[in-house]
Amino acid sequence: MDRKALMREYKKTPRPMGIYRVHNTTNGKALIGTSRDLPSALNRHRAQLRFGGHPNRQLQTDWSTLGADAFEFEVLDTLSPSDKPHYDPTEDLQMLEKLWLQKLAPSGDPGY
Repeated sequence: MDRKALMREYKKTPRPMGIYRVHNTTNGKALIGTSRDLPSALNRHRAQLRFGGHPNRQLQTDWSTLGADAFEFEVLDTLSPSDKPHYDPTEDLQMLEKLWLQKLAPSGDPGY
């Protein structure tokens, strides 16, 4: 395949969407979120933390104090794309996020 064909194929491939977690392994706190493009979301969080510009100031402070080795970036759950035309996964992602927040924070404190 030539380069242009590879690019077209890449653009046609649906990106994995679902629930992710940025987990502080030192104190157990976590940031849980949803994304329509999981790899991009996790990369964005890593970059923001690395460069000191993460919007969650408490998470940024812990990252700056404890260092990168104290954090894990993980995909908790994925959502399969629907075959329906004009499918909007927003509600499905929100429902999955609620389920994971209940599962990981039974006391009601989700962390960051």
